Amino acid sequence: MTAPILTASGRSTDVGARRKLNEDSHLANAPLFIVADGMGGHDAGEVASATVIEHFSALVGQDALSIAQVRDTLASAREAVGAIGQHGSAGAGTTLSGVAVATVDGLGYWLVLNIGDSRTYQFSNGELEQITVDHSYVQELIEEGEITPEQANTDPRRNIITRAIGAGSVGDADYWLFPAERGDRMLVCSDGLTTEVSDERIAEVLGSERDPQRAAEILTADAVRAGGRDNVTVVIVDALTVASVRGIHVQTDEDDDLADTRPRAAADGGMR
Repeated sequence: MTAPILTASGRSTDVGARRKLNEDSHLANAPLFIVADGMGGHDAGEVASATVIEHFSALVGQDALSIAQVRDTLASAREAVGAIGQHGSAGAGTTLSGVAVATVDGLGYWLVLNIGDSRTYQFSNGELEQITVDHSYVQELIEEGEITPEQANTDPRRNIITRAIGAGSVGDADYWLFPAERGDRMLVCSDGLTTEVSDERIAEVLGSERDPQRAAEILTADAVRAGGRDNVTVVIVDALTVASVRGIHVQTDEDDDLADTRPRAAADGGMR
């Protein structure tokens, strides 16, 4: 079987200017490109994010992934992170965001997943679109019209998230499935990038730097230079070739489970 999407990728991570420990973990190997941003204090966040990445690493090397595979892996990762808390790190938890290569009737699709406030974007035809929706308190305030997205960037409550893997959260991940096209560029990042670098600058770098590794390094350096208040992780994946028929979306039973969840209600209480 030939992979439905042939990819090239780049990845970069930095502890930032203010933290002593990098609690971000990432995976950038076909067919899976994900970022996990750990939390919980001490080394609990680092262990939680690394645990999730370790579980998803078992999927590397396949041509494509199904929603069932991703959900099953997430369930096992959640159980493993929960076990960390049983050993003295009750607050251990992590976000998870990213994209997997998927297929519908042999056509190339992107399967995006998200839980927490790390993000996945699509850059296509010169336009940057945020695919995921943050599971955060300030995102709920935005949806309720109480603050603007610009105000959210400096709101003191911006670190309160409403879903995570571990940390007492039971909220599920959101999923999106949509056709890929040759030339698509997907960006996955921790919030250490998006709190420091504007969408306009992100789009500028993605549009001007063709090498995904170099683009990831530039964005990470920009975030650190802008203040680096948090760990920064950037993963970029390009679609070099895609098995597709432009404009045709083949509906499947699996698609019915992947409705866009915007707007969404919080699944459980906020956490830091």
